[in-house]
Amino acid sequence: MTTWAIFYLVCFLVGVTMTVLSFLGGNLSLPHVHLNVPHGGHVATPHVAGGTQATAGRGADMPFFNFATATAFLTWFGGTGYLLTRYSTLVVSLIMLIAVVVGLVGATIIFGFVVKVLMKHDRELDPADYERVGALGRIISPIREGGTGEISFSQEGTRQTCGARSEAGEALAKGTEVIITRYEHGIAYVRRWDEMAEKKAGSS
Repeated sequence: MTTWAIFYLVCFLVGVTMTVLSFLGGNLSLPHVHLNVPHGGHVATPHVAGGTQATAGRGADMPFFNFATATAFLTWFGGTGYLLTRYSTLVVSLIMLIAVVVGLVGATIIFGFVVKVLMKHDRELDPADYERVGALGRIISPIREGGTGEISFSQEGTRQTCGARSEAGEALAKGTEVIITRYEHGIAYVRRWDEMAEKKAGSS
């Protein structure tokens, strides 16, 4: 076996080994991204939250040269170079050129797969999406006067519940629609939705 054949074979084996190890380790795409589980929008309420809107398409921030594309390049480059060296009569420089081109093609395919498939729905999470103040909820366990009950509300498309107290200290019956005005120590302080709506209409 020639020196070039050994060189290409080593590149191929290193690429395959790194790919297998990365799959077993669950980190084929090393760039750290926040994966987004598809959710519905936050319930529209009088609350206005500050912050930057979530940025979709995190794949645009992923560099072309990364662990995944490097392993793909080594595998395709090494495999192509080895086969051409062993079973063709092409000169060394031409084999090298073809192997580099094929390696880049392989790296590009992997890059496209990661960006367009694995990272398709990735985005930065906006803290405002998880802000409970201003969320519209419903009493599911009555709040006694000065006491604590329980509310249910939607946030990022999931139904959540938490303990609740009336901001005004009044009793609130089961089924009453409320707005979370503040959230402290796991307790949501709420006001009636119709009360808030009337106050907003009166100030308009």
